[in-house]
Amino acid sequence: MTTTIDILMVTYNSPESTRLSLERLLESCTDGMHVWLWHNGSHEETLDVVRELSDHPAVARFHHSVENKRLWAPSNWLFENSEADLLSKVDDDNVVSRDWALRLSAAHRDYDRFGVLGSWRFQDEDFVPELAEPKIAEYGGHRIMRNLWVEGSCFLMKRACRDQSGLLKPGQSMTRYFRALGVDGGWINGWLYPFVRYENLDDPRAEHALVKTDEEFRRRMPLTAQYNGVQTVAEWTDQLRRSARAVQAASPEPRDWKGWRQQRRRLKRVMRRLLGQRSHW
Repeated sequence: MTTTIDILMVTYNSPESTRLSLERLLESCTDGMHVWLWHNGSHEETLDVVRELSDHPAVARFHHSVENKRLWAPSNWLFENSEADLLSKVDDDNVVSRDWALRLSAAHRDYDRFGVLGSWRFQDEDFVPELAEPKIAEYGGHRIMRNLWVEGSCFLMKRACRDQSGLLKPGQSMTRYFRALGVDGGWINGWLYPFVRYENLDDPRAEHALVKTDEEFRRRMPLTAQYNGVQTVAEWTDQLRRSARAVQAASPEPRDWKGWRQQRRRLKRVMRRLLGQRSHW
């Protein structure tokens, strides 16, 4: 029986990255895979790309919102209406590998308690064996680097997780939704290992990077960079390295994200902000 997969892509104001990301996503689609397109805003060049590619047989739905509703509303559009076995979102600046869904769905099929399995966006130089290897475990014949959350792009999540936890709450990020699945829902989340890779076009080290210079970076500044006051390519590259290290160092144990341990973590985060320090993730 074919596993069905519904994948959301939200596009906005970036025709070059949209074409790269959407064309590759459509190339990766096999039987049972369908793409739901949501376009925010009225940027004509980007909208032209989306309309052109919306005729692909793997595109199931297309919605155009003149208002930029960012990611929360489109994500809930998929969560509320999809009845596929597995749910996903691929961002318009991420280029998936051609076999990403086949590999992740095979693991989901073989182990019932996998909740969310992610693809890895970091570089080889960002892998820290002494941090990552203690978190790598085998389930159902598949090895994963366990973590309570993965990124909100290029993942596959069982529909049963949505059935259990419902829609994203107002202001709730996808990563916090995933973490709640791991902490309170008993699901096992993480990155399949060896990693399923994807290319993040906002990483200056990526093959098709769109941010090679400081001027390009300021023009396409990611939200995380804006939040942390990052201004240059060098600062952003350092931020990516620290993010990779932080996620490898994060505890995969639900007990470490409850009660007084979680309160202590929140206090540290507040103190970092007050001191003007950048977040790790």
